[in-house]
Amino acid sequence: MKYQNSFLFLLLLIPMFFSCNDSQMDTRPTTTQRQFGIFRVQQNNTTVIMDGTINSSSLQNFNALVRAFPKIKHIDLRNCDGSSDDIINLQLAKLIYDKKLSIHLVSNGTIASGGVDFFLAGAKRTKGSQTRIGVHSWANGHATATDYAVGHSNHLPYINYYVYIGFTQKKAEEFYYFTINAAPAMSMHWMTEHEIQKYGILKN
Repeated sequence: MKYQNSFLFLLLLIPMFFSCNDSQMDTRPTTTQRQFGIFRVQQNNTTVIMDGTINSSSLQNFNALVRAFPKIKHIDLRNCDGSSDDIINLQLAKLIYDKKLSIHLVSNGTIASGGVDFFLAGAKRTKGSQTRIGVHSWANGHATATDYAVGHSNHLPYINYYVYIGFTQKKAEEFYYFTINAAPAMSMHWMTEHEIQKYGILKN
């Protein structure tokens, strides 16, 4: 009788054991992808760290990021030396503008070339200390931007982009022609604080 009672007790414990394990498994944290190319989502799920060159996969990566983390509001930009795909860069920048994300260039951070175009898409654009903002002429094969006359259609994608993100036509043209004449394609002009203010690079 004692053996029989013990056996029945064990039978009662078995479902409790598995039920406890199932409960424990349900509460275990699951790992979530946070790195999407040059973008990494912070633990608060609203801030993205950006570090690297914009490439042909960057738009796709950012779209995947937004699907996984729809509450993104802010980008902390560490370094972006430009883009290897200007078309994707402008499409990505327009997406950032449409989503009204703010962008902060962190202290000691650097943006140059297409990275500056990307930065300008921020609804708010701020920067820390000891930052560098570089502009120059673009190059396309054997030709550079300054090989084309003012008003040439090859200049329009960039000018139209600046208008899209809120520049007046006049300001867009002034900034664009400043950038392509500031330095050759193989060099870089680092903007002064006066130039940063003059061309409206920052926006609070």
